[in-house]
Amino acid sequence: MRNAALGATALAFLPNVSEAARVKKQGVQLYSVRDDMSKDPVATIQKVAKIGYKEVELAGYKEGMFYGKSPADFKKLLDNNGLKAISGHTLTKGLSEGLEKMVESCNTIGQKYIVCAFTFPEERKNLEDFKKLAELLTKAGETCKKGGIHLAYHNHDFEFEKVEGQMLFDYLLDNVPADLMSMEIDLFWVAKAGVSPTSYFDKYPKRFPLWHVKDMDNTEKKEFTEVGNGTIDFKSIFQNAEKAGLKHFFVEQDVCKRPPLESIQISFDYLKKMKY
Repeated sequence: MRNAALGATALAFLPNVSEAARVKKQGVQLYSVRDDMSKDPVATIQKVAKIGYKEVELAGYKEGMFYGKSPADFKKLLDNNGLKAISGHTLTKGLSEGLEKMVESCNTIGQKYIVCAFTFPEERKNLEDFKKLAELLTKAGETCKKGGIHLAYHNHDFEFEKVEGQMLFDYLLDNVPADLMSMEIDLFWVAKAGVSPTSYFDKYPKRFPLWHVKDMDNTEKKEFTEVGNGTIDFKSIFQNAEKAGLKHFFVEQDVCKRPPLESIQISFDYLKKMKY
């Protein structure tokens, strides 16, 4: 790899280089525009593409269908708008029931990752629960790998709370093999937990190919806001992209105070101009 002086910015303009070159290809988690997707997925996909996004992460898989469309039809919709589905969210139930069918559907649309998006409080009460979760993720990772898909885990802030002296985030990194599960690090929730993402990049290099890029407003409530309108120093975090193993990132805004499509436009414009 080139020396650090070149950094990710220079690499972004070179063809066929590794992870750092891909960070200029912006993605968006479609959960950000979930209401629009539920009303009119075709028009919403067209608007997402018009903003300039090239990759999407899905949050609308159910029983072999994506946002109510067959895998073949949904892939055609994406292809017609120059978009690629990189990853998609599911819950632990989706990893234990019908995973083989999900893997098959994901392969049809060209999706590379299945992401465990959330664990419920009853699934993480104690270390025995941590162990069961790690076993479930390991088994699911094996199923995904067999089908040509990679499993990942998406964090919130609760993974950094200690339970019987252990943090779930660290426990999963230490107990689920790296070849079976990567991490999708959510930079908002890491900041909310008061944790440095770069400290994890140092301790677990190349384990974070997927990022959620969302900002935190400068208020006591620390609410969601458009990227660039808040307090998170994305420039310094992106300077560690190579160490983290970043391959794809997705703008996400769980709650928007303006129309969601407008919010993801603002985030896109900021990241497009960001130098790192």
